[in-house]
Amino acid sequence: MVEKVFRILAINPGSTSTKMGIYENNQSIFETTIRHEHSELEIFGSVLEQKEMRKSLVLKALQNAGIPLSSLNAIVGRGGLVKPLESGTYLINEQLYGDLQAGGTVQHASALGGIIACELGKDLSIPAYMVDPVTVDEMMPIAKITGIKGITRRSIFHALNAKYTAKRFCRESSKEYTSCRLIVAHLGGGITVSAHLQGKVVDVSSGIDGEGPFTPERSGALPVSAVIDLCFSGDYTNDLREAEKRMAAGDEEARLVVEAMAYQVAKQIGAMAAALEGEVNAIIITGGLAYSQNFVNLIEKRINKLGKIIIYPGEDELQALVEGALVVLQNKEFAKIYR
Repeated sequence: MVEKVFRILAINPGSTSTKMGIYENNQSIFETTIRHEHSELEIFGSVLEQKEMRKSLVLKALQNAGIPLSSLNAIVGRGGLVKPLESGTYLINEQLYGDLQAGGTVQHASALGGIIACELGKDLSIPAYMVDPVTVDEMMPIAKITGIKGITRRSIFHALNAKYTAKRFCRESSKEYTSCRLIVAHLGGGITVSAHLQGKVVDVSSGIDGEGPFTPERSGALPVSAVIDLCFSGDYTNDLREAEKRMAAGDEEARLVVEAMAYQVAKQIGAMAAALEGEVNAIIITGGLAYSQNFVNLIEKRINKLGKIIIYPGEDELQALVEGALVVLQNKEFAKIYR
């Protein structure tokens, strides 16, 4: 029996770029990254005001590639800071569309993926989906408790890439995700570490709340008021490659800072091993910083006794979005309804 081919548009907006791709089932036939200069973005009062600009550039890229909108079967976009929800693929309904637009200037560009997908889907009368936004919440109750009643820990992490790489490892190892105990460390401008227990992410380091290690763009668990003052001094870099160049030139401060960041990542991985009661099938290291062999080595030497270490450099979020949409289109799973 010939497998039906679904043509899917995936949209993944970031702070200074919009990644997009056309897939036929899970095979990419066109991908591009649209770069946005700071001068181009600073004219907008909020991230949400960038929508029409980014949407027009997506449509222009499709036109230049000779891909007619009428050929699409579905659109999938990355989601932003919506309400806590379980992992999966969501049909973008009116309530989800509205929540993606909530938040004003605190909203992240990722929300524009779902917003643009929804609007294009309506225009074309095809379904629009969102897959594993950053607010996926499967944390066990004990992990949410803090020392102050009324303040609980939140589950905000790189859910899309963390879930995708965990499932990728399971596929490649002929294991079931629902039977594995995994730790995924997503290393990028933001760093989050998550504990995966039998198909659920039972604990995470919420980088947006200042938990976990410091990162190229986040302070980690530091006095935030002092960090805010330093952030605008112009004395700091958010590029690991630059820091490593300084190390190679003999800059001892740069060496200490890079080693300290790796140390804190390793400590957070150890904390997630405790969440899994010390039984770990694999530790997956992913994200852009995983391209640095030096940085990965610094982490590995501290965690190599905790479990098997797997390196998936970079992040394949377009593929993750498409696979999430495809399981629904192929009737392997039902789309979840956002309420």
